[in-house]
Amino acid sequence: MDDLLPAAPEALSRRHFLRVAAGAAGMTAALAGAATPAELMPPVWQPTSDRKLRIGVVGGGFGLSFHWHEHPNCVVEAVSDLMPDRCQALQQRYGCTKAYPSLEELVKDPRVEAVAIFTGAPDHARHMLLCMDHGKHVISAVPACLTLEDAAAMKAKKEQTGLTYMMAETSYYRPHTILARRLFRDGAFGEMVYCEAEYYHPWPPGSAERHNLAFRNGERTWRHGLPPMLYPTHSTAFLVGVTGERLTRVSCVGHRPAGDDMYGPEANAYKNPFDAGMGMFLTDGGHPFRCNVSWNINAHGERAQWFGTKGALYSDGSGGQPTSVQVLGRNGAGLPDFMGALPPAMRQDSGHGGSHPFLTHEFVMALIQERAPAVDLYEALAYTVPGIVAHQSSFKDGEQLPIPSFDRV
Repeated sequence: MDDLLPAAPEALSRRHFLRVAAGAAGMTAALAGAATPAELMPPVWQPTSDRKLRIGVVGGGFGLSFHWHEHPNCVVEAVSDLMPDRCQALQQRYGCTKAYPSLEELVKDPRVEAVAIFTGAPDHARHMLLCMDHGKHVISAVPACLTLEDAAAMKAKKEQTGLTYMMAETSYYRPHTILARRLFRDGAFGEMVYCEAEYYHPWPPGSAERHNLAFRNGERTWRHGLPPMLYPTHSTAFLVGVTGERLTRVSCVGHRPAGDDMYGPEANAYKNPFDAGMGMFLTDGGHPFRCNVSWNINAHGERAQWFGTKGALYSDGSGGQPTSVQVLGRNGAGLPDFMGALPPAMRQDSGHGGSHPFLTHEFVMALIQERAPAVDLYEALAYTVPGIVAHQSSFKDGEQLPIPSFDRV
């Protein structure tokens, strides 16, 4: 999977410039309809080890949508959910006979090497800390955490234990993002001057979507009144996961819906009045980045647009916008097929733009190969923390605030 990862910017020597120009031209030809040159595609998956990672899967909602049982280097050792029916669904999905009534019990199992945490967002940090206290590697759903204090605790725990953490950020492995990384790597954008990204998931008052997300058995779930900017990673990954830049400052304006009883100081556990957040960020490279997250506007999905001095990429969206790749003065609309980087049984479209098999594969192989995963703890916090500060900015009428760094010192 290394060929799908972002590369550090390198000086444009003459040799590099020629390679960049050739790579960009080849990619443009591929996107214009010609066969994709083999050198522009990631290496086809080949088995490199017969070791099996023994993983525990927790959370029988979103946790059902991954591919642990189909990976040749992974075995689902145990599953858990507080609800017996969801726990049974996990057992059936992954062909696992061992089930625990809680994560607290599962982490005591000495055969479990790693835990996939697909619990509610407010619990991710606490559950990661619990797992690492028991010597387990962790992959979790997004976001990594909801507070700066939890971000600091996660960083300290990872560095204390040396264990691996990965965040299952789906936008990182959407085909548009993989392509954007490759174009950026090959210099086809030139300087990446500006990016804009958005995550729209409407669940307005009275809708079935709101009922299903915000309530379960008549009780409020963690999504009830969730501040949009505390769930930013589907948007922030589109930039940070392509260029590797860090977001250093933000000015964010929130939308306060009128007459909506889910939002307001007393209406939800977060004391959150906003159903949308529109943030303007600045990167450590001096580049502006516009990032939106909303629960109620008439649009749907995750999409981004990348603009450089030499090229641009537009992903398709719910408004009918087509995919468009503009490189070296030529336009293309196709997307390469990156599925060959996966084991054959996992080459299937599954969840969030086909990203779930890639996320599964990356976590398994990072542990098998004893390396950091693409979206490791430092990357995860670089996607997550900017949204926490953006939410704070919304309460200050969009005052520009600094974003603390949680990178490795």
